[in-house]
Amino acid sequence: MRLHRAPLLLFACALAVAAQDVRPKDVREIAKSGSNALPRLGELLKHPDPAVRIEAVRQITDIGTLASLDLLIQASKDNDAEMQMRSIDGLVNFYVPGYVRTGIAASITRVGTGIKSRFTDTNDQIIDPYISVRLDVMAAIGSLVRGGNGMDVRAGAARAAGILRAQGAVPDLLEALKTKNTDVLYESLVALGKIRDQSAGPRITYLLRDPEPKVQIAAIEDTGLLRTKEAVPDLIDVLKHAKNDKIRRAALGALAMLPDEKSRPLFQQYLADRDEHMRAAAAEGFARLRNPADLAMLQKAYESEGKTPPRLSLAFAQVMLGRTEIGEFSPLQYLINNLNSSAYKAEASPFLIELTREERVRTAIYPALGRGTKDEKIGLARILARSGDKSTLPYLEKLSKDTDADVSQEAVRAMRNLQTKL
Repeated sequence: MRLHRAPLLLFACALAVAAQDVRPKDVREIAKSGSNALPRLGELLKHPDPAVRIEAVRQITDIGTLASLDLLIQASKDNDAEMQMRSIDGLVNFYVPGYVRTGIAASITRVGTGIKSRFTDTNDQIIDPYISVRLDVMAAIGSLVRGGNGMDVRAGAARAAGILRAQGAVPDLLEALKTKNTDVLYESLVALGKIRDQSAGPRITYLLRDPEPKVQIAAIEDTGLLRTKEAVPDLIDVLKHAKNDKIRRAALGALAMLPDEKSRPLFQQYLADRDEHMRAAAAEGFARLRNPADLAMLQKAYESEGKTPPRLSLAFAQVMLGRTEIGEFSPLQYLINNLNSSAYKAEASPFLIELTREERVRTAIYPALGRGTKDEKIGLARILARSGDKSTLPYLEKLSKDTDADVSQEAVRAMRNLQTKL
């Protein structure tokens, strides 16, 4: 019996030796067969050489099929920090094609026996609402937010959670706020702002006075985004004692998103401030207080304002208080016109999203879909995807037949997003 087993043992040992001899270039060769290579690549995720495992993750990411997700989740459990980083990028890349070229693993450098990734403050990527992320993907990313191998891994996982709107990772992001690492704190706060789970708001207010300005500003902005009304007294205090202009702007901007008559004196004070961003925030505050008696004052300020950011905010305020007419010099048309501006469309769009949540404004906007410029049509399609209702769908459907292919494609995308929301 033992004699019969000997050849089998020798064969198994030979296979094991062959497996040990695999090099990264062999992994790339294996991956050339595409999705058929996934079972073999999955086996290589257990290889003792980190370089082989890392190359296997790269190739699994490039193949990018649904079956790749299971292997990337498996790879995220590897104890090697670079494996964790590359699995995070791979998971995001499945939902945001091309992310691996700019993700956290794209800037890895070796520091002794550890690794370091370079983070930038540009963190505005987010998936469309109609894209559904698997729960096990959220769980894998959340696990690395909470306990990844190193602060760079945890920060990168937090960034991924925000990009994927990973609602399931909210408890992990809140847990991550207990660290003292600036990157982890900042990325976790930005992610919470993207996910928009308002229940998280009261649990971040203790960071409103964080000694690191970058973290403090992110926390301030989140209190506004998450509609944390109980933070109003703290925000007023921060505004009054801030020595940093960016913190002052963030505090007044957050107060503007949390309408409270206690803030009215501050809005009145800063509407004529020398800082154009403070004037803009004050105008937004008046908009959300929604007192028609403020309209004449805001109209006068709009007519005399020479800077675009506060002028946009003043236009927003007037429309919010009832000026919904479309005309050459009307506030609503001014907001639409700025969708043509590469410098200011990112400011005009959120105002229009908020305004078009009201039927009276949507009704005024619909005719502009047919007669606007290309940029206006595309911008309005994206806006109505966020704030439209069932009555919006026929207008988007009509726009989907536009002769400009870019416009029609954006209209189809907007319909998908809106239908998902509805």
